[in-house]
Amino acid sequence: MTPGFQSFIRDIAQSNTASFGNISEFSPSDIREGIQLLVTEDNIAMAQALADAGIAIHPNSEDILAIAGLLAITQKDWPLAIELLQDLCALQGDMVQPMTYQMLGRSLWCNLDLSEARQVLIQGMAAWPEDATLKAEYQEMSLSENVMPASQTSN
Repeated sequence: MTPGFQSFIRDIAQSNTASFGNISEFSPSDIREGIQLLVTEDNIAMAQALADAGIAIHPNSEDILAIAGLLAITQKDWPLAIELLQDLCALQGDMVQPMTYQMLGRSLWCNLDLSEARQVLIQGMAAWPEDATLKAEYQEMSLSENVMPASQTSN
């Protein structure tokens, strides 16, 4: 993170106002690091405001989509996490990383989109057949499905 952006983030965090007027001067990686800093300082509201501003300015930034998706997951905002991670997958095309598949699958699962969650993980395992994390996530979902009430598994 550039010193100028770090100062900018500190000023915003201290004033606790989401005024991002000159944020367009900063790079997506600066914004990503600013979001991370705000999260580590437990300033989630400011982190979310910065993520929203970052997406508005850099809608096709992998850095911002990824961190904003993770931020949505930590807030259990499953629809937003799904939207952001799907946008990231569309942007990455054939280069989607295993963690992205895993986080999207988990977000779909938590949103009770069970069939789609399985499909995302199957797609991830096809792209990354040796990835142990994707295999474990799929297995965990399969085991969890066996203990869910029938009304929740009918998706």
